[in-house]
Amino acid sequence: MDDHFDCSIVDSCSSSLSGRRRRTCLPAGLLFVILASAADEKVILTPEPPPAPRMNGPKIYGARPGRPFLYRIPCTGERPMTFDSRGLPPSLKLDAHTGIITGNTPDRRGEYVVGLSARNRHGSARRSLKIVAGDQLALTPPMGWNDWYTHYDRIRDKDMRAAADVMISSGMADAGYQYVSIDDCWMVKPDSSDPETGGLPRDAGGAILPNKRFPDMKALADSIHSKGLKAGIYTSPGPLTCARFTGSYQHEEQDAKTFAAWGFDFLKYDWCSYRRIATGETLADRKKPYQLMGAILPGLDRDIVFNLCQYGMSDVWTWGGEAGGHSWRTTGDLGLEKDTRLPGFYSIAFKNAKLAAFAGPGRWNDPDYLLIGWVGNARRMNDPPRPVPLTPNEQYSYMSLWALMAAPLFYSGDMSRLDKFTLGILCNPEVIDIDQDPLGKQARIVRHTEEDFVLAKTLEDGSLAVGLFNLAEGERTITVTWQDLHLSGKRAVRDLWRQKNIGKAAGEYAVTVGRHSVMLVRLGR
Repeated sequence: MDDHFDCSIVDSCSSSLSGRRRRTCLPAGLLFVILASAADEKVILTPEPPPAPRMNGPKIYGARPGRPFLYRIPCTGERPMTFDSRGLPPSLKLDAHTGIITGNTPDRRGEYVVGLSARNRHGSARRSLKIVAGDQLALTPPMGWNDWYTHYDRIRDKDMRAAADVMISSGMADAGYQYVSIDDCWMVKPDSSDPETGGLPRDAGGAILPNKRFPDMKALADSIHSKGLKAGIYTSPGPLTCARFTGSYQHEEQDAKTFAAWGFDFLKYDWCSYRRIATGETLADRKKPYQLMGAILPGLDRDIVFNLCQYGMSDVWTWGGEAGGHSWRTTGDLGLEKDTRLPGFYSIAFKNAKLAAFAGPGRWNDPDYLLIGWVGNARRMNDPPRPVPLTPNEQYSYMSLWALMAAPLFYSGDMSRLDKFTLGILCNPEVIDIDQDPLGKQARIVRHTEEDFVLAKTLEDGSLAVGLFNLAEGERTITVTWQDLHLSGKRAVRDLWRQKNIGKAAGEYAVTVGRHSVMLVRLGR
């Protein structure tokens, strides 16, 4: 039996709505929510976006002075829709019909507060966006899609273009997803007899060449940009990538300049065969390739967000930012993580959650991709994508953990098989707001036992996001006290998945949570 959520609160009483109706009155100061259980049913908790505009995404955005600027305003609501702005720097231009801002970041360093608005026949919405022209990028965790866990070594130009189209048509871009990122296998594979992937890895001048599945990398990036989205690319500091395609060793600066000339905005730099170069295991050995690329990227003529993929070696979270990184993998590949009593994403999350002190604006702990919906098999990469072996509750828990941990939100499932349930998990704006909160705090661990896990994340407006995760094999009540949370007084409780206010609590908050399920709330004044 799998579990799902469904709750209703009236004053200080609660009732479950699963068919096993019961009503329980609560003692003063205690909220008690009964989450119902049901057979293997994908209950969509996220409400449908209303037809009127709702503006989403980050409230702060970092860019280097004078570099090309591209930002698509994330906004749900019925189209057509018109956009307007106040205080937009003269070097930038807003397309009123698409909501895409283009141009160059102002040359003058500083903060530019821009008032954005959107209007359609149902109403209007306003929001401020603070553009920070300076040295920091990724002031909130990057959001996007990466092809690896769907396409592996089968990836083609047409798959990337199709994913960009779906990011728009599905509403993912309206929720804040912006990067369409290619992983391994776009390069030439040395010694390959396959006419599509074999050939010369570099031209006479040493410039890296894509394989024949990618006829024009600049045209691909331009196509992604035309939709207001950003393009990501992948390589290794070693001679070969993980899949044994051409890496960047001894061509680091040349490749970085090529990526910039093609128009890419994000670089995943994967350790892989560099272990053959770094024969030692000292901290200096581990830092060296990332320091090298991290020093090159800021000098390019476009902004490239730098993702360090080296599996948490040598406590990368303590030095990744100094090496120029904007995010760094803290563990091994999630797709290869073995299940224990719990699915593998939990053990990845438990490791990543301990590193809250090292995260902040422009420097994010990366626990790897969101693997929900339809995903390929990392151990048998020739297998086609299939539905993940996670219960609906586990998928809600997965997304809640990543949002609370201020993790980069990169989906890596099959974009051609997105259903309403998966989109409901990926695109809940109030859950995404927790991840994208401009204060940039990663949630701290309040409690971790065999039966439950509680995280609390301080938000910019002074409220607190709290996730109560049931790790047990049956329904159980989880209680967290104000002393645990460093709170006092009465607090308004909002259920973020259902986007509902559910009353006030004082002294403690308690909730009955289903097997491997979560209650994600925002506690405000």
